[in-house]
Amino acid sequence: MNEFKFKKKYGQNFIKDENLINKIVDSAEISKDSLVIEIGPGMGALTTKILNKCKQAIIYEIDVELKDYLEYKLNKYNNYKLIFEDFLGANVKNKLKEFDYKELLIVANLPYYITTPIIKKIIEDEILADKIVIMIQKEVADRFSAKVNTKDYSSLTVFLNYYYDIKKLFNVSKNMFYPKPEVDSSVILMSKRKDKEFIKDINKFNEIVRDSFKYKRKNLRNNLQGYDLVKIDEILNKYNLSLTSRAENVPLHVFIEIANNI
Repeated sequence: MNEFKFKKKYGQNFIKDENLINKIVDSAEISKDSLVIEIGPGMGALTTKILNKCKQAIIYEIDVELKDYLEYKLNKYNNYKLIFEDFLGANVKNKLKEFDYKELLIVANLPYYITTPIIKKIIEDEILADKIVIMIQKEVADRFSAKVNTKDYSSLTVFLNYYYDIKKLFNVSKNMFYPKPEVDSSVILMSKRKDKEFIKDINKFNEIVRDSFKYKRKNLRNNLQGYDLVKIDEILNKYNLSLTSRAENVPLHVFIEIANNI
């Protein structure tokens, strides 16, 4: 591993603890009916464990210098497609049409600097996996899995929780990686919601959520100037909230009701 030149621009921090690798893969509950997408396999630590359990896997790696190493390491497997392409620019939905599967999983140790763009792409491109098990920066995991009325609850929390039930599984010390990053990580489980509430206009929903959190320390009256504040206050009052509340006090279902009625 020391012979490999790690690239900071790709956020390469590879897992070096076998027990941690097993714990992550076990958390995904991969079966022989699963198609797994792995993003950024690196040295293939997770990959081999995934391939031992899944029906098939699609593996996206941006660093072409890993090609020889990964092809050698995965030589004994025939249930994967290794694609050297930036996941953010890939037509993943089209690629999925080539596979027959009962459930779609995403399992990955994501580079910190593109965690949010990757998750947004998964949702916006409708690559809606049944489960996502990812290792990400602890601070980001706290925001993804935050509950209403907490400081980590954000517009991103609301956006993601419309599509997925998000649970933090465990924290991971920075000492578990090579090279060692500056921050600790967490592994989260995102399970696709089967009971999503109806939203008339998803763009309007996203806009009002984003505007509600525009200035974190300001209340809804200040952040939502230009909207029908009388109607919004009427809805808020039903839930013991008001325009003097902050966005972090508003649950997902209330944002949905507001978006559907303004």
